[in-house]
Amino acid sequence: MNSISVRALLVRGMIAGVIAGALALAVAYFLGESQVGAAIAIEEAHSHAAHGGGGGGEEEELVSRTMQATGGLATALLVFGVAVGGIAALVYAYALGRIGNFGPRATAALIAGAALLTVYVVPFLKYPANPPAVGNPDTIGKRTTLFFLMVALSLLLAVAAVIIGKRLAPALGNWNATIAAAAGFVLAIGLAYAFLPSFDEVGKDFPASLLWKFRLSTLAVQTTFWAGFGLIFGYLTERLLVSGNGADARRVATPVG
Repeated sequence: MNSISVRALLVRGMIAGVIAGALALAVAYFLGESQVGAAIAIEEAHSHAAHGGGGGGEEEELVSRTMQATGGLATALLVFGVAVGGIAALVYAYALGRIGNFGPRATAALIAGAALLTVYVVPFLKYPANPPAVGNPDTIGKRTTLFFLMVALSLLLAVAAVIIGKRLAPALGNWNATIAAAAGFVLAIGLAYAFLPSFDEVGKDFPASLLWKFRLSTLAVQTTFWAGFGLIFGYLTERLLVSGNGADARRVATPVG
């Protein structure tokens, strides 16, 4: 693609990311914040009990809970949307025309679905999100490192699966090559799950239903973001890349080399 087209896609990616971030914000606020508040209440009750009910262990809040649940949450998701939307747009600019005979909307949907799977779902199944009051503070650094390692592995293995699938396609056909590449991806991820350490730090007195609802809400936030991004970015790119008479303008995005 020429530089003007890449720049236009980048802008549209950031716009789609902001809108998708706003949609995810609504889900996070109305679905997830109640679970976070309940978990914080449990954490405070444990802290209060640990200090004999005297409240001596309480610390002054630097940022109020209300600000965390509104301004802080909005800032985090909107900045995340802009950054991730821009990165996804660059990936789109490279992928369009290289991953098959897909139109602008279909390519956007595939990239959004692949991002949700590799960046969130695969790492989430090994290292799911924990609410406040769950997890050992002494292991937070290790858990964070392993989570991002799982993200990196998932991305690298997904790229490898795409490359292998394309190379197998002439011999096996597109369908069989896709199945073989996907099976290899699942096998490699399974091995990573088996060999990377796991953590079971949920207290016996923490409500299982609250933990389940919290984790579902985090999954809902990410699903909303990527579904919204795929639909919005697909619409914007189709308007950019397809001419008014409906003729496919993917020739503008023909891969070079």
